[in-house]
Amino acid sequence: MRKEHDFIGELEIADDVYYGVQTFRAKQNFDITDEHLKDYPAFIYGYAKVKKACALTNHELSLLDKEKCDFICKACDEILTGKYNDQFVVDMLQGGAGTSTNMNSNEVIANIGLTLMGHKKGEYEFLHPNDHVNLSQSTNDSYPTALKIAIYDYIEQLFEGIKVLRDSFSRKAEEFKDVIKMGRTQLQDAVPMTVGQEFHAFVTMLDEDLSRLEEARQLMLEVNLGGTAIGTGINAHPDFSRLVVKHLSEITGDKFVSSCDLVAATPDCSGYVQVMGVLKRMAIKLSKTCNDLRLLGSGPRCGLNEINLPKMQPGSSIMPGKVNPVIPEVVNQVCYHVIGADVAVGFASEAGQLQLNVMEPAIAYEIFKSIKMLDRACRTLATKCVDGITTNDKVCLDFVMNSIGIVTALNPYIGYENSASIAKEALETGKRVRDIALERGLLSAEQLDELLSPKNMLQPELSAESRAHFAKKE
Repeated sequence: MRKEHDFIGELEIADDVYYGVQTFRAKQNFDITDEHLKDYPAFIYGYAKVKKACALTNHELSLLDKEKCDFICKACDEILTGKYNDQFVVDMLQGGAGTSTNMNSNEVIANIGLTLMGHKKGEYEFLHPNDHVNLSQSTNDSYPTALKIAIYDYIEQLFEGIKVLRDSFSRKAEEFKDVIKMGRTQLQDAVPMTVGQEFHAFVTMLDEDLSRLEEARQLMLEVNLGGTAIGTGINAHPDFSRLVVKHLSEITGDKFVSSCDLVAATPDCSGYVQVMGVLKRMAIKLSKTCNDLRLLGSGPRCGLNEINLPKMQPGSSIMPGKVNPVIPEVVNQVCYHVIGADVAVGFASEAGQLQLNVMEPAIAYEIFKSIKMLDRACRTLATKCVDGITTNDKVCLDFVMNSIGIVTALNPYIGYENSASIAKEALETGKRVRDIALERGLLSAEQLDELLSPKNMLQPELSAESRAHFAKKE
């Protein structure tokens, strides 16, 4: 054991841990989510990059000697290997606007540095968590900067998950491009399409999500580092904010910039609101997609049964042979969580008072969790569902040929009133639209075959002039 103190008092801490007294107190105080900093490594690494950039800047400004700068940087590099993830033990939800997270980082970096220097953990007279590691900083600028780095990196990971799902839908769109089916609006027969077109629409939605996420991600590159406590830069060199973003950009490989107004930037959480809003947007669309897959695969005897979802597990403890669409179902539930997280982030962002928003730990937790779950959900939906989907071609075609909706293709030739009358008779008698139109002598068999051919209903090839001429025949 070793003894460490803060202004509250002295505590004994196990000598095999690299965190110190303030982290220990936070560990005791915040037992809330059972999820800790170590569960979100990008946040730990974001903090290590911030501390390294600050050390280099402080040395450049002659505020930190070379030896201390070097060992802080070496400690940060060690953290970036993942070797010390287990030392980041503070709960993700915490009071204090993230001070416990900042001190967890300061103490771990200081103690790693001390051991590299040949000193014992806790010998802070040689390398101090506050005086040296936290030099020219506050939690109020280091925490949001590390948070933005982490969000920026986690969105990059989410891109990969989205692309896995997008490519899966794209392959199926090509595979199903010739499978004719009936489109539906308001769950009623509409007009024909292909299953390929239906699946390509899912591809387009995901492509849009990628674009919107990249736009929101760019907002994370503007940081308030150097603003210290409230944005005025107290205890920091006047050139610190300008120089530190240069070092941060070199370390991360991303182009970070300093906010034009650090006082405004310190309590401002609007960038997080934007990111979370895009995640919610994606969740809503992804959930809609899962609803469609479950509906299209409903049955097998008493539903639409147009597609077959892979059979993943038995679906009932009482009904033999029942198989449920468990993968779309679990993705739906992920989406509901993300939609709820957007509300939490909105409230947390609004709760900022005067020169600081103390609720950023809740924002961090909800955004990190949402990104992680959406990434896993996309990959799960792709590999355990979409990749294995097959179509029931005959079922799809029978729906088209028996549908009343195909009468829409006759509108330009027999008029709306005649078309509506045919639709009514078809609905009342169960006869096919083609047969009724032929019986009434409105069009010839050849004309009906031409107009109601799946190819022409999907992508009409006749010009307006040819169609008008065709309609005047007989």
